[in-house]
Amino acid sequence: MILIQPRVLLLLLLLAGAAGTTVSAADDGFSFLFDDSQLDGVREIQSDGRVVHTNDTEMFGVGHTFYSRPFRFKNSTTGDAYSFSTSFVFGIIPENPLFTFHGMTFAIAPSKEVIDASSSQHLGLFNRTNDGNASNHVVAIELDTFRNLELGDMDGNHVGLDINSIVSVLAATAGYYENGVFQNLTLASSREIRAWIDYDGVKKTIDVTLAPLPLKKPEKPLVSWKKDLSPFLLEEMYVGFTSATGVLLQRFYVVGWSFQMNGEAQEIDISKVPRLPLKKKSTKKKTMGLAIGLSLGGLLVLSLISLVAFVLFRRRKRKFAEVLESWEVQYGPHRFSYKDLYTATKGFKESELLGKGGFGQVYKGTLPDIGAQVAVKKIWHESGQGMKEFVAEIATIGRLRHPNLVRLLGYCRRKGELFLVYDYMPNTSLDNFIFSSNPEFTLTWKQRVKIIIDVAEALAYLHEEWCEVIIHRDIKASNVLLDAELNGKLGDFGLARFGNNNGTDAKTTHLAGTLGYIAPELARKGKATTATDIFAFGAFCLEVVCGRRPVELQGRQEAVILVDYVLDCWFKETLSQAVDPKLKDDLDVEEMDLVLKVGLLCSHSVPAVRPSMSQVLKFLTGKEPLPADFDTVLEIRDDYSGRLGEASSSAYFSQIQYSTASAPITESFMSSGR
Repeated sequence: MILIQPRVLLLLLLLAGAAGTTVSAADDGFSFLFDDSQLDGVREIQSDGRVVHTNDTEMFGVGHTFYSRPFRFKNSTTGDAYSFSTSFVFGIIPENPLFTFHGMTFAIAPSKEVIDASSSQHLGLFNRTNDGNASNHVVAIELDTFRNLELGDMDGNHVGLDINSIVSVLAATAGYYENGVFQNLTLASSREIRAWIDYDGVKKTIDVTLAPLPLKKPEKPLVSWKKDLSPFLLEEMYVGFTSATGVLLQRFYVVGWSFQMNGEAQEIDISKVPRLPLKKKSTKKKTMGLAIGLSLGGLLVLSLISLVAFVLFRRRKRKFAEVLESWEVQYGPHRFSYKDLYTATKGFKESELLGKGGFGQVYKGTLPDIGAQVAVKKIWHESGQGMKEFVAEIATIGRLRHPNLVRLLGYCRRKGELFLVYDYMPNTSLDNFIFSSNPEFTLTWKQRVKIIIDVAEALAYLHEEWCEVIIHRDIKASNVLLDAELNGKLGDFGLARFGNNNGTDAKTTHLAGTLGYIAPELARKGKATTATDIFAFGAFCLEVVCGRRPVELQGRQEAVILVDYVLDCWFKETLSQAVDPKLKDDLDVEEMDLVLKVGLLCSHSVPAVRPSMSQVLKFLTGKEPLPADFDTVLEIRDDYSGRLGEASSSAYFSQIQYSTASAPITESFMSSGR
C-alpha cells in the first residue's frame, strides 16, 4: 500500500510507502498490488515490485512516488504522443471531514525526483517561480479536495488537467455515471475509489473515469477532454503520484496501480485490494461485575467520588466554556476549540508570549495531536451584531491564499475574548530586525528590498487580485512577519475590512491604524480606502530603508515625521543621508533612490497622486519608470491641495499618467538627489 501521508502542520504530507507485490511488469507497462505494511518517506517503485525508501520526514515536505524507470511516450522530439492507460485505487482520509486541504495528482514528469517542487499549494509538482513554465514538461491529473480561489478552482472536490502549472486548463466536479445518471463522489471520503485515465494518441483525447469500490468501470467517463499532449511530453517520461504539505491533516493512499503504453491498463483484481487503514476508534467498556460485588459502604465511597468528579468536571467545563451561537455554525471549519488553544499555548503562559500590541497579546502555540506551530492572538472585541460581522469577515479572510500573506487559520470565541490563529513565523516581525542593535539581526540591502516587494505583492493581491477588495488598514513593520528564509509576509488582519467597487471601506467609519501610517484624509474622515493602505505602504518603505520609525520624538518632545524628513532630504538633494547607517557600504544607490521616491510618491498627501499597488510593483521591479513629472508632483503637496480644495486637486492629479511612455528610469530618476 502506498501511503502519501501529509506531515505535520496543516496537511502533513509524508509519502509513506509499502512493500509491493508485483502482478506483472513489462517494458511497456506494469500492474501492482500493495500490502498494508508501511514505510515512512519518499520512494520509488522498482520494476520487480520493491519499494525504495528514503527517510524524508521534515515538515512542509514534498511527497512523490514514481515508477523506477521511464517510458517512451514519443518516437521523436516533434512526434505525436503515444496512447497510454492507467488505473489505480486510491483513498483520501482527512482527520476531520470538515477540514480538507490540497489533494494529490497522477503525474507524468521528465524526472522521478521533483527537486524544484515546494510545499503548500503546489501539489508536489512546482514552486512559485517555475509554476507555469513551458520548460516543466509536466502533465498531471489532479484529484483536488480544496477550493483555492487564488487559482480559480471551481470547487473543493474536483478533477483537473494540469499542464506545466497547478492552474488547471480543464476541470470537472468529481463524480461518476451510473446507468447514464451523474452521481456525486466525494474524493476525501475515507473510502476506496477507482480511477481510470486513458489517453488516445490518435484522437488526442483524455478520458478520466471515477467510481467507488467495488463498482466496475462505468461505460461513460466522467470527462472526455480534447487535448493534444504531444507538445508537452518528452520522448521519455516517468509516471507516478505527488502531493505536498498544506494546512490540515490528511492522508493519501494508493493500494493498487496498473499502467500500460499503447494499450489498456491491466484490470486490478479488487478482491485482492487491501482495505484502507481507517482511524481506529478507542472503545472503553465498563464492566458491571465490580459494581455488583461492591458493599453498601463501597457504594457510598463511589458516590462521593462521583460527586467530587462531577463538581470538578463542571468547573473544568466552565473554564473551557465557549460562546457559540446558531449563526456561527456556518463558520465551523474556521473555528478552533478554546481547550485546544489553551493546551497549545500552555495555558497562555507568559513564557509563550511573543509580543503585545494595542489590540491584544500574541502567544506561540503548538496544536495538540498534529503538532503544528501557530501564533494565537488574544484580543477583546465587542459582542452582538458587530461580532457576527467580524467573525463573518474572519471566515472569509481565512480563505486568502498568497505566499506573502500570513494565513489566518481561524478563530475562537470565549465570553468577551476573541482568539485569532495565524501561521507561526520563526523570525518574528520585521521591526525586530530594523530597530535591533544586535549586528546578527541586521538586514542587508537586498533583503530589505526583497521584503518591500513581498509586501507590495501581498497588497496588490488584496486590492486587485482577489475576488473582493480587501483593505488591510494596519500596514507597518511590526505587522510584517519573516519566515525561516526571511521572506516578508503581511499579517495581522484584525483590522482588515472589505471595500466596495471603488476601493473604499463600506463598513466602518471609525479611525483605525497606527500614528505615522495614517493618511491625512483618513485622519479627517475616518474612511479607509485602498489609497490609505498605499499611504501606509509608502511610510513602510521609508521606515525599512531609513531604519527610523514613522514618528519619532527628539529634543523636547518635538515630533519628527519620517515622510517630512525624507522629503526635506529630497529637496536638499541629500537622499543618501536618510538611509539607515547600519547599511554602511551595503547599498545600491540607484535602488535606494528608486525605493525612497516610490515611498514618497505613495505617501503623497493627495490620494489621487498615489499609484495603485500593481503600478508600485512595476516601479520597484523596473517594468515601468516613475512618472515623467515626478519632481513637479512631489513639490506640489499640501499647499496645492489646500488652495484648490480636495475635489479640485484630485481632479488635477488624476491626470498623472503612470505609463511606459515616460522617460526611462536610468535617464530621469537615477541621478543623485533630484
